[in-house]
Amino acid sequence: MMQAVKQEAGFTLLEMLMSVAIIGMLAGITAPLYQSFVQRNDLDITTQLLASTIRRAESYARAGNGDSAWSVEVPVGGDITLFKGTSYGSRNTAFDEIVDIPASITSSGLTEIRFTKFTATPNTTGSFTLTSTTNDVGTVSVNAEGTVDY
Repeated sequence: MMQAVKQEAGFTLLEMLMSVAIIGMLAGITAPLYQSFVQRNDLDITTQLLASTIRRAESYARAGNGDSAWSVEVPVGGDITLFKGTSYGSRNTAFDEIVDIPASITSSGLTEIRFTKFTATPNTTGSFTLTSTTNDVGTVSVNAEGTVDY
């Protein structure tokens, strides 16, 4: 009598190498796309946070919070700072609200805007421009009435 040969179930070395190669190629293709997505997402979030901070300064000024005007400073290469008063240099840092800007984003355009107490009228109009390392641009504009658009 002849005995049937049992075959073991499993993967061959060739199948394993092909699987690893395919996974490596997919990772190589998707890594740059993911990095670009992260930088665009950072830009979108930072643009929204800047608009929100400007609106908060306007709201604080209109309410006369702390019996003072309120301002926002966005220095080139720095973080967003909401502060009490009209001068960044002579402000009381105890009232600062700081929002971090990721290192992949640079700012240009306006660097400071002040809102007068009670009327919340801005001292200037214009735009804050945020640019990512992928050259995507986010813009936050403030008009003469203090309306913030982004």
